[in-house]
Amino acid sequence: MDGISDVAVGVKRGSDELSMYNSPNSGMSSISDGASNGSDSKKLRVEEAPPSRVLHIRKLPNEASETEVIALGLPFGKVTNILTLKGKNQAFLEMGTEEAAITMVNYYTTVTPHIRNVPVFIQYSNHKELKTDAGNQRTQAVLQAVSAVQSGGSPSSDVQEALAAASSPVLRIIIDNMFYPVTLDVLQQIFSKFGTVMKIITFTKNNQFQALLQFSDPVNAQQAKLALDGQNIYNSCCTLRIDFSKLVNLNVKYNNDKSRDYTRPELPAGDGQPSLDPTVAAAFSKDSNSLLGALNPLSAAAAAAAAAGRVALAGQTGSSGVLLVSNLNEEMVTPQSLFTLFGVYGDVQRVKILYNKKDSSLIQMSDANQAQLAMSHLNGQKMYGKIIRVTLSKHQTVALPRDGLDDQGLTKDYANSPLHRFKKPGSKNFQNIFPPSATLHLSNIPQDVTEDDLRLLFSNAGGTVKAFKFFQDRKMALIQMSTVEEAIQALIDLHNYNMGGNQHLRVSFSKSTI
Repeated sequence: MDGISDVAVGVKRGSDELSMYNSPNSGMSSISDGASNGSDSKKLRVEEAPPSRVLHIRKLPNEASETEVIALGLPFGKVTNILTLKGKNQAFLEMGTEEAAITMVNYYTTVTPHIRNVPVFIQYSNHKELKTDAGNQRTQAVLQAVSAVQSGGSPSSDVQEALAAASSPVLRIIIDNMFYPVTLDVLQQIFSKFGTVMKIITFTKNNQFQALLQFSDPVNAQQAKLALDGQNIYNSCCTLRIDFSKLVNLNVKYNNDKSRDYTRPELPAGDGQPSLDPTVAAAFSKDSNSLLGALNPLSAAAAAAAAAGRVALAGQTGSSGVLLVSNLNEEMVTPQSLFTLFGVYGDVQRVKILYNKKDSSLIQMSDANQAQLAMSHLNGQKMYGKIIRVTLSKHQTVALPRDGLDDQGLTKDYANSPLHRFKKPGSKNFQNIFPPSATLHLSNIPQDVTEDDLRLLFSNAGGTVKAFKFFQDRKMALIQMSTVEEAIQALIDLHNYNMGGNQHLRVSFSKSTI
């Protein structure tokens, strides 16, 4: 740390605030405001410091670097100084303006910042500026490097060294716990805070939503990775996992909802994909930050929420939460089977199989986000041997049959069903939503049930069990069917299956393989 750790520090008991002095050799004797008696410390505990451009960051992981601490502040404005206190796992970060510090604190009160997957805590410091040892060359080099990058300077050797910039401007992004749909536009909004986003390609691999995102400069990719890796886009879900890609350039052929080249708005949309709205294309081609600029000062979370809102509420369709499912196997399908399958992605309120078109059904989810989620995961999957099509319906609700009218059991109301997976706010189920996969996660297994019992049960559902693994406590297990279609069928047939003693088996899709 070249002298930083020598800076004299004092701790005010209670407020956890540190005081620093110019000379590294000033010793503890020069601390005048570090001492406080017991009664003061109780008061200090509840008093919050007024806004200041100096921020106090606590509970840093031992191995946290200055660059990683600086990265917390980069999206909000210029970082003008930093002091890390290694022994105490704390740091002070000085922003260029008080306004930038306020924006940063407000953002991080809603989205917990992480460094190396460890949550850290940020508050205003009692100091109005940082007086650190000006001779500390390493810190100055890091800060100069960062400010050069922020002011659009070319990456000098200092920048390369201080930010250890990776050679690739392309990031590979995986999204865990994807309870709400994350779109290409949401990613563009979030990552634009760190530099010009040139291209994005989204795809599903290993049953997970992934993206490749190319910045104009590798340094921007480095900053974005440092600041965003491990962060949640929405509260307690949609966690970003970010690595550098081996690719250094993306080749985008189409501009649609799956891929986008912001440098070439004239690209075609491709096969039946919704193309980019011309006004949006124009805005993006002029300046990839223009949407953010129009909404400034906008935190990444607000940008993401705004983008998701715009996606879910596009036109008159997405706002209702009602889905139209077609190409169903009319001989086999029932409201209950649709309730069980679509219930993996949200709380199904009502199901109506259409009387005059029994290969189609309306399904009402509890909100538009759940409808979007079910549509993105189930459209194109096979159910009872047929590839189903799932789209957003123009209907706002699913109507129940009029009193006394028998519609042959084609309409069911599930509003009060005890089987809803997501009725408890913050339920763990929110974090375990995965696309249909051949491997199923089983839980609530009675103690006396054996592997053979479960293999037999799932074979009788009409599939072939390829592999099985109990978790340590034997209350949960993974079971792998030979195809995704077989797993979908087994989930429909066996979720909530009574295993005896009123214990009902819970079945969901797993991201793991055995």
